[in-house]
Amino acid sequence: MYSPETTKYLIHLTLQTEGVVDKPDVVGAIFGQTEGLLGEDLDLRDLQRTGRVGRIDVQITTRRGETKGEILISSSLDRAETALLASSLETIDRVGPCTAHVKVDRIEDIRVTKRRKIVERAKELLLEDFDEGSINSDDLLDEVREVIRIEKLELLGEEKVHAGPNVMASDAIILVEGRADVINLLRYGIKNAVAVEGTNVPQIIIDLCSQKTATTLLDGDRGGELILRELLQIAEIDFVAYCPRGKSVEEMSRKEIIKALRNKVPVEVVTDQVQGEGATPPHVRTVAGVREAVEGERPPQLRKTGKDRDPKAPPTLGEHMADVRDQKIARFLSSDHAVLLESNAADLEGALRTLGGDIEGIVVDRIVDQRLLDQIGEKNLEFVAARDFKGIIKRPLSVRLIKMG
Repeated sequence: MYSPETTKYLIHLTLQTEGVVDKPDVVGAIFGQTEGLLGEDLDLRDLQRTGRVGRIDVQITTRRGETKGEILISSSLDRAETALLASSLETIDRVGPCTAHVKVDRIEDIRVTKRRKIVERAKELLLEDFDEGSINSDDLLDEVREVIRIEKLELLGEEKVHAGPNVMASDAIILVEGRADVINLLRYGIKNAVAVEGTNVPQIIIDLCSQKTATTLLDGDRGGELILRELLQIAEIDFVAYCPRGKSVEEMSRKEIIKALRNKVPVEVVTDQVQGEGATPPHVRTVAGVREAVEGERPPQLRKTGKDRDPKAPPTLGEHMADVRDQKIARFLSSDHAVLLESNAADLEGALRTLGGDIEGIVVDRIVDQRLLDQIGEKNLEFVAARDFKGIIKRPLSVRLIKMG
C-alpha cells in the first residue's frame, strides 16, 4: 500500500480534451493507454499495488464544450523511473470519445520543497523567536526604579486606598480609578494621585477633597463617566481632566498625562454635561439659573491674568470658552488648543463642510442641535463646547459634549 511518507516526487500534468469528460474517464484513459507500454516493472497498476505510486488526483473543469484541468501523481520511484513514467503519460491522446492532450508541466521534488519550507521557517525563528537575553543598563535601571515606585505606594484610611507618597502633604490631589493608574503617574514623577477604587467612593476620598484642591483624571470609558458622576454628587471636586476617549490612565504616556492635566476644566463647566438633572456638587449652588461658587469656597478661575499666566503657554480650554462666551463666534482648536480657525457661530455649518487639517475640537457660542451634532460627529473631533445642547437624541460616542453654561 502506498504511504505518503515515502513520497519523493509529484508529477504535475495538464489535460485538455475537445469535449466533455468526467474524472473516471480520465483515470480510465491513463490506465488503459499506458498498460504494457513500459513493461511489467513500470506497469502503473502494479506500481500502485506495490505502493510505489500513489493515487491519481484529477481536477478538471468543463466550459464551452471543452474540459481542462490538472493531473497529480505522487511517486516514490527514483528520478529516472519517475521521468520515464511521466513521459509515458504524454502519449495519452484520447479520453473516452474525445481527443485529448496531456503534457507534463513539472516534476516536483517533494524533499526539496520541504527543505525550502524548513529553511524559510528557520529564518523566521532566527529573526523573531530567539530570546536574545541581552542586558540593557537602561532597562535594568527602569526595572529597579519601578520597584521603588511601587514600594512608595501608601494605603490611606480604613479602606486602604492606594495613593502616592505626597498625597497627605500636598495641597492638591489627583483622583484616578485604581492602583495601576497611581503607579503610572508615579512612573512620571506625579506623587499626589489617589485611587477611588470604583463607584463606591471611600470616606477618605471625600475627606481629602474637602481639604485639598481635587482634580479627577479617570479612564475615557463608561466606567470613568460613572465614577465622575458619583464623585460630583458626594465630593468637592474642583477640576476635571479628560483621558483620551477609549483609553485608560494606566496606558497613558507622560505627554498625554501632562496634556490632560494642563487642559483640565473647572467643575462648573462639566456639571450639566455629566450629571444632567442630578445633584449639584457640594461647593456649588444655583441662583436664578446661574451657577456660582458658595461664599468661602475656592472658586475655580476660568482664566489666569497678569503674573499668574505664562505668556508662552497656549490657552486652556476653559480660557477659550471664556473668550467665546457671548461673542457669537466659533473657534476650531488643535490638539494643543491653539486656534486654527475662527468664524461666525452662525456660519458653523459652512465652516465644517470645508474643514481640514488636524482639528481636535470646537468651541462655539450657540446652541447645538441634533443635525449640527451629526455633522460634527462626521469630522471625528474629540470634543465640542457650546452654549447649550438641545434636542439631542443620538450622541456620537467619539465626541465629548461640554456645556459652557
